[in-house]
Parts: sequence; structure tokens; C-alpha cells
Amino acid sequence: MEPAPAKAKPQGRLLVSTPLDAKDELEERLERCVGIVQALTNGLSEREANDALTANACKGQQQHEEVCLGLFTLVLTEPAQAQRCYRDLALVNRDGMNVVLVKINQILMEKFLKLQDVPRTQLVWLVRELVKSGVMGADGVIMTLLKQIAGGDISTKNLWLAESVLDILLEQKEWVLKSGMLIAMSVYTYLRLIVDHGAPNLLPLRQKEVDFCISMLREKFMDCLIIGRDLVRLLQNVARIPEMELLWRDLLHNPQVLSPQFTGVLQLLTARTSRKFLACRLTPDMETKLLFMTSRVRFGQQKRYQDWFQRQYLSTAESQSLRCDLIRYICGVVHPSNEVLSSDILPRWAIIGWLLTTCTSNVAASNAKLALFYDWLFFNPEKDSIMNIEPAILVMHHSMKPHPAITATLLDFMCRIIPHFFPPLESQVRQGVFNSLNFIMEKRVLAHLAPLFDNPKLDRELRSMLRERFPEFCSPPSPPTEVKMEESVSMEMDNHVLDKEESCYDNTEATFSDDEEEVNNKGKKREFRFHPIKEAVIEEPADITPWLDQLDDTMKEKVQQIQKTSDTETQCEVMQEIVDLILEEDFDTEQMSALASCLAELFKDHFRGEVLPEEITEESLEESVCKPVCLIFRNLVTMQEDNSGFSVLLDMLAELYQKQPKIGYHLLYYLKASKAANGKMMLYESFAQATALGDLHTCLMMDMKACQEDDVRLLCYLTPSIYSEFPDETLRSGELLNMIVAVIDSTQLQELMCHVMMGNLVMFRKDSVLNILIQSLEWETFEQYSTWQLFLAHSIPLETIIPILQHLKYKEHPEALSCLLLQLRREKPSEEMVKMVLSRPCHPEDQFATSILRHWATKYDDTLAENIKAQLIKNNNQPRKRQSLRSSSSKLAQLTLEQILEHMDNLRLSLSNTKNNFFTQTPILQALQHVQASCDEAHKMRYIYSHRHTQTITSQHCCLRLIFPVRFSDLFALAEEYEDSQTKPPKSRRKAPASSPRSRKGVAPPTNNEEESASSSGSEEEDSKPKAPKRKRKGSSAVGSDSD
Repeated sequence: MEPAPAKAKPQGRLLVSTPLDAKDELEERLERCVGIVQALTNGLSEREANDALTANACKGQQQHEEVCLGLFTLVLTEPAQAQRCYRDLALVNRDGMNVVLVKINQILMEKFLKLQDVPRTQLVWLVRELVKSGVMGADGVIMTLLKQIAGGDISTKNLWLAESVLDILLEQKEWVLKSGMLIAMSVYTYLRLIVDHGAPNLLPLRQKEVDFCISMLREKFMDCLIIGRDLVRLLQNVARIPEMELLWRDLLHNPQVLSPQFTGVLQLLTARTSRKFLACRLTPDMETKLLFMTSRVRFGQQKRYQDWFQRQYLSTAESQSLRCDLIRYICGVVHPSNEVLSSDILPRWAIIGWLLTTCTSNVAASNAKLALFYDWLFFNPEKDSIMNIEPAILVMHHSMKPHPAITATLLDFMCRIIPHFFPPLESQVRQGVFNSLNFIMEKRVLAHLAPLFDNPKLDRELRSMLRERFPEFCSPPSPPTEVKMEESVSMEMDNHVLDKEESCYDNTEATFSDDEEEVNNKGKKREFRFHPIKEAVIEEPADITPWLDQLDDTMKEKVQQIQKTSDTETQCEVMQEIVDLILEEDFDTEQMSALASCLAELFKDHFRGEVLPEEITEESLEESVCKPVCLIFRNLVTMQEDNSGFSVLLDMLAELYQKQPKIGYHLLYYLKASKAANGKMMLYESFAQATALGDLHTCLMMDMKACQEDDVRLLCYLTPSIYSEFPDETLRSGELLNMIVAVIDSTQLQELMCHVMMGNLVMFRKDSVLNILIQSLEWETFEQYSTWQLFLAHSIPLETIIPILQHLKYKEHPEALSCLLLQLRREKPSEEMVKMVLSRPCHPEDQFATSILRHWATKYDDTLAENIKAQLIKNNNQPRKRQSLRSSSSKLAQLTLEQILEHMDNLRLSLSNTKNNFFTQTPILQALQHVQASCDEAHKMRYIYSHRHTQTITSQHCCLRLIFPVRFSDLFALAEEYEDSQTKPPKSRRKAPASSPRSRKGVAPPTNNEEESASSSGSEEEDSKPKAPKRKRKGSSAVGSDSD
């Protein structure tokens, strides 16, 4: 049965949402601003409305922002008023449209995928108007919009976006030519997209893209030169298109035609491509998911994340081309810190190996291998980074044992690419590959290459080719030596990787994880930590030499003072002096990155071990936050946000966060534990916005995940504050809750429940609790039980979450069903509860509905009877459609009349051996009578009469057998007895028996001679049969029939 429309959540006009989604905070705010604008302008002429808006905007910054955002939202949601609203916005705005540009960028980065069709169309229209008006900063919005055009996607929406943005660039070409970065970014984007648009129906779009790229490359080649070597890779992919072929020939053989300053293709190939270009070909959602996998997912537990990513982005034939973008991004942008590299976080090579093994096209596989080795071909140790070439060698090394074919094909590709990439530059390519291998050994990424190049698992021809190409690296290895970490080099420890490389690409679940869990703490959820890494850490003096030279003399001296002393108090004093230097007006902010690297290296010991004291007292908490790094926190806490030094310190902290991700949850701990920071928890929001992530929710979840992995006690300590200070970020989804219940033990669960009961912690709210509980159905058993225990500690009415019953299957969700059953046992049945219970499909093994109905029939018989009567009558009066009650459809179960009757019959059988008189209650019998009386011809013809009982069953029962299935005949016998008792004189009135009609075969008919009143739809059938003497009854009159 469909839910009542009155209970449905109103759909917003900006974002797509489901009834289970919490109301989006941004959408709510924009709707409030629309309300303000409409209140100001209702009933006014255009001139008067404009004056009213201008007057209100002049009152202050907040009013100005509200008016601008209200008009901005009307542009997105009201196409008919868009032109007028944009004109008003241009007149009212006083900050160069900055507030609108910021909001557009926020929507593009965070909400674009959820935009409804009209707002998405209007957003592109608004960007076009901003570009026409020459608004400063519009080029940044265009570049963000370009990022939303997904590679390997030829869906209608993606093609529309690609063409719409291209039209803006073509219409406003003169404006585009003023921004060198926009030229380069748009050329990089559309050169990549041309490959996806080769289908006949897409040729007009591809031609526009080709014309645009050729125009930009020929007119502004030096601006495009900043792309670097990946420009050649993209041009190579489209060089067979006739117009592009001419440009390709000029690039190779006549470079001066393109620009007098361009010396040749070698100039491009030796320039490393900037991260911003590699990142622009991934949508924000793709980028977030990849960063999460490479910074938060444990090696061996990545399968579900990879499966999700593949379903979302790599499931179509066109998406094969996206693999190159992903590999280039992983090699060139994702550069994990030493701490991540030495942990059991999913390594980059494992993701790349997975991408290679899932290629289904030979062309895509070749392009993917080229993307992996592209930085090798012209590698220069002085300019290029070891992190760009490290994934390829590690994919080959770690694939040798589980997937030797992967290693062989990559080694073969590496050998053959040298002469075939570009024959005139063969010597340079050979030197680049040699430099790469030499640098890999120098940085000790691998101790020796001979075990890889001369491995017996490789065929003879390949080993011979490797010895011929790289004789220097094929000599037998020297005795093994201890491998040490240097700079940001990926040192995959053998004791970390070799245990797992059998399943490194995760085509199947990693079996070792389950084995370890089974033997741990009698079934408790094990906290996954990589203890061997921690035990293997050898303390060495911090080497900060590479960064010291980038600091000025005064700062260098202070940093060296910290390095020389181990006394915490002295380090704190020097750290305060460093903070004072940062706050000076002449501080060179270009030193920040180097200074952050120095501090992260010097204070790495402070981020090891447990942060929270064993015994929590005021003194122990204050002592725990007296560390040098906490001096930055303390200074931020004491400063006003409008202080110029506040933003500088935040930037410093953000730089430090890039080098040491643990700084995030250490800041949260300081804000909770320190007396000086009392009431300053919202400082964390400013910090999150200052980081590269730029988003409070993402930053908070990443920090809490890091805390969960390092210190579960600290996670539980922070939980009440995090939930109370950031409710919009924590309560709208189950992400944080899942982190908590995945690692806590029963003691910590009980402590959290006490916090809830005392009012210190709220982990659920009515508008999102149902959604979170539905998410939890995929979690582990203990996690689900913990979630339900925490939910039950809250005072949320059970009716709020009772719709979850429609999602629960008796074999798949026993945890939720058992918790819900115990809770329903304590509740008095309401109409909604009874409806949801009766909506469950009937199955012989699923006893949920029968057990709770039996309990209610014993304890609340009158209430249950009235609610079942209401459902029977309501469903009986509706048109009936044929449905399979045991359908395996994924849709939510719909309540049907037969379903209710089947549940009632199961309940009758359950109560048959008890003295319970539930089925003698008037409401139940009246409802059954109503169903019997109003049955129509269509229902009568649905079921086949059983001829075995023709001679022994009365005519009345014959009618019932025609109307209802055989299995309900005993149930309707109760209604029949009730009707008989209503038509007899009081002295002969009997109690309605709960027995089968088969026990009443020999009962004599009544003495009255009234004809049986049957429904018109069944009378002809009965008249055509020979009628034996039988008991007569009056037509049903207790409840009105639909035939009236």
C-alpha cells in the first residue's frame, strides 16, 4: 500500500533527494535566502523591488549575502525569471560577484551530481552570463566546470555539459585568450575528450572540439606548452584525425611554425606535467574516492571499494579510456607520506595493478601501460620525482609471484617502447629508462633488480631481451642489507607486503583477514593495526637537511635549536619563537612548506603512541597537551578570527596537515582537553576550510578515521564532543557511526550508551535515523548490534524507524530483526506498526510476523483486533492486482488482502493450542465478514474449486471455496459461526467456535425457509448445480457490502 502523501518529505527544487535523505544544509540556506528576497519584493514593481533589494543589501554584509544568494537561487530554479534576477543581481551586488562565484564553485565541487535538471541547465546559463559580463574570477568557475566533464562517459548529461562549456569557450574566444591557464586547461580537457567522441552520432561534437583545440594550439602554443609531456601523449592519441595530423607533423618536423620559441618535441617531453592538469581529468567525486582508498583503506580490505568504483565509473565499454587518466593521476598526484608508505594502507601499485587486470580492450591496455611508464621515458633525477616512477617498478615486483603474466607484459612493454616510441629520440628514451632504473636502486625502492629481470618465471626470450637492454641491472645481487627510508620514497616492507600479494589486485576477498578475526578475543571485532611495522621502526636522527636550505637564517637557527635539544620545555619555548616569527608582517609565506616538512619530521615522535592519558584527570589532560606542536593550537585559540595572523597560522597548520595527517585529530583532542580551548571547538571548522580538502565533512571524517586506526580510546573520548559540535556533519549519515562501532568493545559501547542516557551524546535524530539504520544492514554482526543498542538508548519513537521492516529479509538481516522484535515486544501496537508487520512476505521459515502478532494478541488483544480490522477493510475496498506474495522482486513489499489473511491464518494456527480467544473478538469477525460479503466476480474466478469435497461440503462452503483459497476456509468459518450466532434468538445463541468447518458437517439446517442471499455475481453458478438440503443463512448485514 502506498504511503500517505501527507507524510512524504517535500522535494526541494535544487537537489535530487529521496524520502530517506536528510534535508541538505546548503539547500535549506538557499531556500531561506529566496524567502527573504520574495518577502522584500512581493507586490512591488520592478523598480520598487530593485530599490528594496538594494536598500536591504546595504544594511550589512549578512543582508548583502542573503539578497545575492536569494537572487542566485532564483536564477537556478526559475528559468522564466532568470534574466530579470540576474539583472537585479548585477545591480545589487557590491563585491564583484564574489559571493556568487564562491557558491557556484561549492555547488560544482560538492553538489553537482545531485543537481536537478533545471538547476543544472540554469547553472551553465549563469556561468555563460558571468563570462559575457567579464566578471573577474569567472575563468576559475569555467575550469571547475571543465573538471565535471567525465572522461570515458558518453551519457546524455555528460555530452550536454561538454558541448555547453565548449560553446561558451567558442562564443567568448576573445575572453578565453586573456587567460593562459584557461587556454591550457581547456585544450588538455578537450584533447582528452575527443577520443571518447568517435561514434557516428557524436562526430559533429568531435569536429567542434577538434577545431577548438587546433585553433588554440596554433594561436597560443606557448600557453599550451605549460601542459608538459602529457600534451604529446594526448596529441598522439588523436593524430590520425586529418586536421590533427597536420598539427602533429608540424609539432614533430616543423616546430617553429607553432612558435618561434618552441625548439621541438623534446622540449615538451622533458617537461613534467603539472598536477593540476592530471587532476582536472577526474571529477571531484572520482578524486575523493581515490584519495580515500590511498589514505584510509587497509591493504586486503579494498575489494568493496574497488567494486563500487568499477560499477560507478568503469562498467561501460567507453570507460576503458578513463583508466589512463586514473593511472596518470595516481602516479603524478597521489604522493603518500613516509608514514602512509610504511603502514598497511592500500599502496598505489595495488590500485594500478587492479586497473591493468580489469582492462578488456587491447588498445586500452596499451594506453594504460604507456600512461604508467610515461614519466620513465625522459626521466631526469634533478627535475622529476621518484614518486612518479615508483608505482611501475612495484607493480612488476609484487606481481611476479601472484600474477607473473602482468610482470612479463610490463617488462616486455618497457623494452619495446625504447625503440618504438619515437625512433629519432631512441637514445634519449633509453637514457630516460636507464635513469629511472638507476634512481630506483639509488633510492632503494628495490634492493636489487636482478631478481626481477632474471626471474625463472619469465620466458627465455624476455630474459634475453632484458639482459641485452639492461646488462647493468642483471648481475647477481650482493648480500642483502638493511633497507632504510629516504625522502618520500615508497619502501614497501617485505613483512608488510609478501603476506598479501597473493590477493594484491583483490579479485577475491583477502582470506587472511577473516582468519585473524576468528581467533581474536572470542569473536570481538579486531582493531586492524599493522604491529610489525611499528615494531620494525628504527629510531634515527631526523634528517631535515633538504628543507633547511629553503628557510631564511633566523628561522633555520630556530629549527636547528629544536633539532639539537630533546627537552620538551625548551622545544616549547623555541616553538613559540617560531610562531612569533610566522606572525611577523615580513614573514615569507613561501617558506611554509619547507618549515612544515621540518616540523613534521622533528615532531614525528609526538604523533606515535597513545595521546589520551591512562588516567583522565584535569592535570593529566593539561600535561598531555603541553607539546611543542600544541603551541600552534594554543596561539590560534587565543587569537581573534579577524586577526591577520589567524589566517597565516591556519595556512601553516594546513601545510603541516599535508605532511602529517594526524595533526587533524590532535587538534580535535587539544580543543576538547585544554582548558584554554574551552568552547573553541568550532576553530576546527576554520582549520578544515583552510586545508587542501576545503570541506568540513570530508576533513572531519578523514581525521576521525585516522584516530580510529591509531587510538580507539581517544576516538571514544572525542565522540560526544564531535557529535554535539558538528551535528550536521555527523548525524546526516552513518559514516562516523560505522567507524565507531567497528572498533569499540562491549565496555566502550556501554560507556557511550551511558553518555546518551545522560544527555551528553546524541548519535541519531529523527530525520536521518531511518537512513542510517538501513545503511547499517551491510555492516558486521557486532557493529549492527552495537548500532541498535545505541539507538535504543535514545528516546526516539519506534514508529520513526518502523518502515525499515520493509527492507529486512529473514535470512540476510537477522541482527536487525531480532533487535526490532524485542523492541516491538515492549510497544503497544499502533496502526502503522501493524501495517508494517503485515506487509512482510509470508515464508514458512520467517516467524517474525507471527511471533510479534501472537505477543500482541496476548497482551493487547483489543488494540490489535481494531488495527487488523482497519487494514482488512482498507485493503478489501481497494482494487486488487495479482501479486506473488513470495516474489523475489527487489521492490518493497506492498500490503495485499491475501497477505493479511495469510498472516492471520498463521496466527490462528499459532494460537490453536492455547486458550486465547483473540479470534472470537467482534472486530476480527466483522472484518472477515466484510471481506466475505464484498468479494466480487473477479475474485471468485481466481481460485479453483476442489472437486474432492463437492459431495461433503455445504453449498455455503462451496461458495467460500470459490471465493478464497482452500487454506483460508478455516479462518472464514469463524466469521460464518459469528453470523449464525447473530441471526439466532438469544436463548439459542452459541459462542463462535474456533474449530474447523469440517467438524460441523452433520449439523441440521435452521427451521426457517428463507432463501440464502448470495451475491449476484455467484448466483448463476450455484443455481446450475443440484442442491442438497443445506443450512440456510441470511445475507450479510453486519457490515455494508460494496455491491450496494
